[in-house]
Amino acid sequence: MNYRHAYHAGNHGDVLKHAILTAIIARLHEKPTPVFILDTHAGIGTYDLTGIEAGKTGEWEDGIGPVLAADPPALQDYLALVRDLNPLDTLATYPGSPAIAAALMRATDRLVLSELHPDDARMLRRWAYGKPGVAVHQRDAYEALKAFLPPREARGLVLVDPPYEVTDEFERLAKAVAAATKRWPGGRWMIWHPIKERAPVWRLEEALLADAAGSILSVELMIRPVDGVSLAGSGIILINPPFGLEDWLAEALPQIQAAVAPEHGSHAVRWLRQS
Repeated sequence: MNYRHAYHAGNHGDVLKHAILTAIIARLHEKPTPVFILDTHAGIGTYDLTGIEAGKTGEWEDGIGPVLAADPPALQDYLALVRDLNPLDTLATYPGSPAIAAALMRATDRLVLSELHPDDARMLRRWAYGKPGVAVHQRDAYEALKAFLPPREARGLVLVDPPYEVTDEFERLAKAVAAATKRWPGGRWMIWHPIKERAPVWRLEEALLADAAGSILSVELMIRPVDGVSLAGSGIILINPPFGLEDWLAEALPQIQAAVAPEHGSHAVRWLRQS
């Protein structure tokens, strides 16, 4: 409950997560039928990179800052959303996942945002006010998976992006997602996770392989070698990724790495289960 994403907005993990989010929504929109999106750890909508929180860490300066300057071809849709919030060519505002999803929504789509932190939930409600098709709920993320799934729409995406501030987060996440995939087997899933050490990630993958429904693709972006203490990188586990996303990842990941970690970085895409 103490985690505030404003300190980390626009870092390399956000770039990975939000570039993939943009690419998935674009592929979901290749069909005209309505799309449902659930963001379980929504945050506040947009972030002030000139504010106190972002200023204390400066993490965006090693994330969206160099990526925007490099202007990689595979990330043009994502970067256009960032530029739309910064019309004066000064990087001051960063879109969180709610802002990205809302900007890409069609009139028939629906976006449900869940945020437990009371201050962030209030800010999120203010940000979402008047936006058609967008609903904000202050509730636990794993309760939200039970409450809102399956949706009335046949197609859609669930983004699960925990803060990982409690010791059993990986275990809670695996159980909740595995159960939810069985309630909505036709859904697509994005699960972001940090990489400080390998063992928790391996256990998460094994648990999802054992209990979750659907094909599973693992994506990683590393900025430094794993040392067990610092944030060495982050990953996205994709369940039922849309057709064509793997080809896009093969193009996009090297371009992201070249911008944020040209010397010591690495990237990987692995099928854990392909069906």
